[in-house]
Amino acid sequence: MSQQHSAVLMHQRDNGISEIVLNRPDKRNAFDDVIIQQLIQAFEYVDRDPETQIVILRSEGKHFSAGADLGWMRRMAENTRQENLDDSRELARLMNTLNHLSKPVIGLVQGAAFGGAVGLAACCDIVLATQSASFCLSEVKLGLIPAAISPYVVRAIGERQARRYFLSAEVFSASEAQQFGLVHMVCDDEQALQARCDELLKQMANNGPEAMKAAKDLVFAVSHKPITADLIDDTAQRIADIRVGAEGQEGLSAFLNKRKASWIPETQ
Repeated sequence: MSQQHSAVLMHQRDNGISEIVLNRPDKRNAFDDVIIQQLIQAFEYVDRDPETQIVILRSEGKHFSAGADLGWMRRMAENTRQENLDDSRELARLMNTLNHLSKPVIGLVQGAAFGGAVGLAACCDIVLATQSASFCLSEVKLGLIPAAISPYVVRAIGERQARRYFLSAEVFSASEAQQFGLVHMVCDDEQALQARCDELLKQMANNGPEAMKAAKDLVFAVSHKPITADLIDDTAQRIADIRVGAEGQEGLSAFLNKRKASWIPETQ
């Protein structure tokens, strides 16, 4: 997967950072069934990897991703319903794998993010985009619908915006994506994008790796749930568990003794 000509690259950086990179710039990083499998394998690998603390999802070239590859769509149009169902379930599996990755995921978006690429962005925990980035849920232009990505996109941008952009297939800007909640930060250009990402990585290096995993799981545990006695008790048990855990004990000890926690890099 790390070979130069692979469509999906994986780079291990210092301080527990892994990059997963779409590397098909000549095709605007469009993806097909093979690339979907490579992405699933890459995400599953970093999820299991004890050395990986934070994941970056980005692309080479001018565009984040144009979405589905035309050749792939042509092949799918000629396949049976069962073959299309099997294929669509793999795209759904990709989105679910990325969305529920136990590590924090930062998405970096430049250029076009169309179709399924909007789904990839929606499944990241933090999304940074260049000012010139553009987004489009373009499926209806082809007589299709953004089905596999819809649970994540609707949660990211809300039902009201989804009702407009699923139906209209209008292009919307990075600034609009930020207003909708899909993008967290808009940067002037790709250089500023990388600089802001580096600042964010430095900030997150101060945080307990296990605590970040638990905090992400906490969001899923309480989001859209009624505040019941069971939910309240679940949150109490979660904080009790982490307080008595090794990382929680180390973090509290470091704070009380005014020293750096053991997970903070020496360069910090």
